[in-house]
Amino acid sequence: MKSNDLGDFLRAHRARLQPGDVGLASYGRRRVAGLRREEVAVLAGMNADYYARLEQGRESSPSAQVLDAISGALRMDDVTRDHLYRLADTVPAGTQAHPQETVSPTLRQLLDGYPHTPAFVLNPALDLLASNSPADALFSPFDPADNLARMVFLDPAGQRFYARWDRAAEATVAHLRHATGLVPRYPRLRALVRSLRESSPEFAALWTAHTIQAKNGDAKELHHPEVGSLSLTYQSFDVRGAHAQQLVIYHAEPGSPGAQALTLLGSLDATRRHDQANDRYPRAT
Repeated sequence: MKSNDLGDFLRAHRARLQPGDVGLASYGRRRVAGLRREEVAVLAGMNADYYARLEQGRESSPSAQVLDAISGALRMDDVTRDHLYRLADTVPAGTQAHPQETVSPTLRQLLDGYPHTPAFVLNPALDLLASNSPADALFSPFDPADNLARMVFLDPAGQRFYARWDRAAEATVAHLRHATGLVPRYPRLRALVRSLRESSPEFAALWTAHTIQAKNGDAKELHHPEVGSLSLTYQSFDVRGAHAQQLVIYHAEPGSPGAQALTLLGSLDATRRHDQANDRYPRAT
């Protein structure tokens, strides 16, 4: 069956709005949640039949003007409107190349330049492409620590590690939804989403909501089995010269319990690495 991502996306956002939200009077019995197609068409200033064809997948090449009108009618924010444009294949030529999967040596050196702060590099599928020692220590409850989405939904450690698991799950799905607009033909992302929908009912339910969120920055409430609770924030940065890679850096308020927990975690990890090195290369006696 041919997918209709654009139509599904429009229906999901239409269902979130009530007539009163957009200044329309409500009339008649409503068979579906949210706005009617005809109401969206009126708000967007277009033919109702044309809008219906968009949702049904019978019209797949809307103009930029049409998309702008629909995004305004459905009260989309900038990130969501950008996703709408990408679903309709209106992104500029050259921006749909597959993401780069290898991390440059200079970027790896940069990661190691944060000796007390977890830092790692992601692709749009949330695969961990590279990480520094503090990040390895932070994610040590996971086996393996390979993909943030898999870790949240399929690893048993996820429910314990993320103190607010529901929020982490919603954000993870919203990040992946956003990525499907950035790189819609990326095989790794499609395979991951398919696998998670088949393996996790929670992921499958959240995926149908079509919520979009760019991975820019947020607060994290984590629980590590060795050091307890960590209240952290993160910032993410696009990697210039490496298409669709992101550098993510976690940090804690200086002097806070989270900062103390990170310091303790780093000390425990350093001791463990030292002991492992001694076991591997014992001193001659």
